Amino acid sequence: MTFEEEWTSLVRRQEGADSTGMRLNEAGGGSYGSYSPDLVVRDDELGKIGNQAASLFRQIQKKADEAREETSTAANDLTGQDLAMGAALLAVHDAWNTQTGTVKEACAHISNHLDYTGKLHDRDEDKIRTSMRDAGGHLMTPSRIRDHID
Repeated sequence: MTFEEEWTSLVRRQEGADSTGMRLNEAGGGSYGSYSPDLVVRDDELGKIGNQAASLFRQIQKKADEAREETSTAANDLTGQDLAMGAALLAVHDAWNTQTGTVKEACAHISNHLDYTGKLHDRDEDKIRTSMRDAGGHLMTPSRIRDHID
């Protein structure tokens, strides 16, 4: 029997029971029929946000590269004509590169962090679900947890 099956069975038996049932309910963080964990990570939601961040990264990269090339060309042309405006435009060009690089880095960080967070959460959940043990090294099933509460 899996942990989830045993827990569901235990909760059903405890419905309408004594204070032990109430303590199990409180420990679970919700009511018997509508248990909801404290932390819920939905891969589809994280995936949508991560995809949007990656898409924004690509759009900024494309548009920034176009603007950078045009600004660089204009700055060089103006500088070649001995106009002071060329140096000023080159300063704008450099600032633009720095700022767009920062924004792109933030988008990449968001996308990568969401991927990492989802994978780490899944791994932690699996570890908790399959390896929660007592001090003696015995697997803690819902019935064994109840033994400690009683």
